[in-house]
Amino acid sequence: MYNNGSSADLSVDGPSPAFRDISSSMEELARLAQACDMEVVGSAIQNMDRPNTAFYIGPGKVGEIAEEAAFLKAQLVIFDESLSPAQLRNLQRELHLPVMDRSTLILQIFAARAKSREARLQVEAAQLQYMLPRLVGLHDALTRQGGASGSMSSKGEGEKQLELDRRRLEQRLHALHRELKEVEQERRTQRKKRADGNIPRVAMVGYTNAGKSTLMNAMLELYGEDKGDPETLKQKQVMVKDMLFATLDTTVRRIAPEGHHPFLLSDTVGFVNKLPHHLVEAFKSTLEEAAEADVILHVMDCSDPMWREQKLVTEKTLRDLKADEVPRIQVFNKADLRSLQLREEQVMPGAVYGKTHQGVFISAEEKQGMDILLEAIDEVLAERYAEADLMIPYSAGNVVSYLKDNANVTLMEYLPEGVHVVASCRKEDRERFAIYQI
Repeated sequence: MYNNGSSADLSVDGPSPAFRDISSSMEELARLAQACDMEVVGSAIQNMDRPNTAFYIGPGKVGEIAEEAAFLKAQLVIFDESLSPAQLRNLQRELHLPVMDRSTLILQIFAARAKSREARLQVEAAQLQYMLPRLVGLHDALTRQGGASGSMSSKGEGEKQLELDRRRLEQRLHALHRELKEVEQERRTQRKKRADGNIPRVAMVGYTNAGKSTLMNAMLELYGEDKGDPETLKQKQVMVKDMLFATLDTTVRRIAPEGHHPFLLSDTVGFVNKLPHHLVEAFKSTLEEAAEADVILHVMDCSDPMWREQKLVTEKTLRDLKADEVPRIQVFNKADLRSLQLREEQVMPGAVYGKTHQGVFISAEEKQGMDILLEAIDEVLAERYAEADLMIPYSAGNVVSYLKDNANVTLMEYLPEGVHVVASCRKEDRERFAIYQI
């Protein structure tokens, strides 16, 4: 509603458990506002022992912000913390401006970026869930009486507009939950089909704007099935933009690097500090891609001074999703932008790209270190794979085709007695084709 106007970015809360520096949290809030096409014209911080019950900030600070916002001609005030319905209502009355908290801002960004039907349903459900207890703070007009007609006109003064709006939201929320259950069932069916195909699943997770989409495109360009077909490759690549939450929809692509195990690579929605609980709940079915993966790539922007704090945010979210038991590879992206400092901190090897006990250092944009990342993925998957030396009769050509698609074939010879195949395949597959074992 206020995206096209300037806004004042105002916060008083202390740093979250992940972000020890409040200025960093405020800088991120400003970037979130910019991602929503807002211009930040000012900010304010107040240190308090505990939030004020009525305003979250102190009454005196409310007056200061009102004066500054008027001077700067701000059209919106954003708080870097979730506000209660009462605080939202009181602040709007005192500031004479619309007030938005961090959660509402993130929800608004998600609403603007959602493309698929599932993402739109998930975001709308999260918005309504968050809005229900805050209806009273949206605008004073909601307390007027709702009009009554027909048989209802003789039943007293009628319902308040607030009550009507709450009922409408609850009805819409109920309908959304029904639709989401159907979509979730479709997604489970798709995941089951992929699991039945016995192709390993690798899921990328990480803080928003860490470079997951860039990494997906680099993998497709270097190792995708359509790397030789520019037109098809372009259609399969995902949007990349230097912006928070540039993409929301989960993308799954098959990666088949020569000499390595083929796998399905999924790109999930990025995380952010203080991600609204309702949003995590709404996107749970989408984020289950990570929980059900064979390997998780935790992608981090190591050029960001706050990468350690961002890492903690992602790890906490993975715990909430019960995905912390999945084998994980830490991928330090954009190492070329901070290589000298990282080497001085003894975080990364002497070379810009390489592998340490902490993880793999790459540059997805420059497509550097990708071979090292593939080796790391192979090492994790190796626990589930075994080498098979098979002589497959020509009458069982479907087995040869299956191994081509689902195993790392190192030798294939067409001999008079059949096809001699040496491949690294899933242990279950080796047992399944044991009758062809040489």
